[in-house]
Amino acid sequence: MHFKDRQHAAKQLFPALEKYKGRDVVVYALPRGGVMLGVEIARHLGAAFDLLIPRKIGHPYDPEYAIAAVSESGEVIKNEEEHKHIDQQWFAKEMEKELVEIKRRRQLYLDGRKSVDPKGKIAIIVDDGLATGLTMKVAIKQLRNQKIKSIIVAVPVAPADTAREIGDLADELIALHVPSGFAAISAYYRDFPQVSDEEVISLIKSLEP
Repeated sequence: MHFKDRQHAAKQLFPALEKYKGRDVVVYALPRGGVMLGVEIARHLGAAFDLLIPRKIGHPYDPEYAIAAVSESGEVIKNEEEHKHIDQQWFAKEMEKELVEIKRRRQLYLDGRKSVDPKGKIAIIVDDGLATGLTMKVAIKQLRNQKIKSIIVAVPVAPADTAREIGDLADELIALHVPSGFAAISAYYRDFPQVSDEEVISLIKSLEP
């Protein structure tokens, strides 16, 4: 299964999310790519919209390989096997750096807009795909600590092992495509450009009445 682009992927998720229309729902998007899907889904469901901004921490010798992820409120999920072999001072500095970046993004993207209170609500967390799932795991952990009613994770594509892990953590996982021989997320999209900060800001503003 392949998707034309992120907007097309969002629309493919609509049928599976239809049951949440008219309910007390918050759609949470993970920037940047997830915002393109989250805005479409929030608009379709008539739901509140907000961001979760977890950040991955890459391996010191291979930054694209995530060994941990940190949430806005400081929760951390680690690949324990990798974590025990790295310099802990380096790791603490990387965490500090990512927390600063999280704060910068929230201020830039939402421009002082108040966060939605998730207490007692249904959360639908959206991204354009899962790979290791570390950022999604820490996003789930953050919401669990805020007395959310239930957590639904909705993604177009995820590898089978990550889908199992996220399915165990969330109340429901909606993954349209779970390939056994997973490649990079971008391999399942015809058009998968980088999303800029400006695009994220514009998309969020498009939801304003």
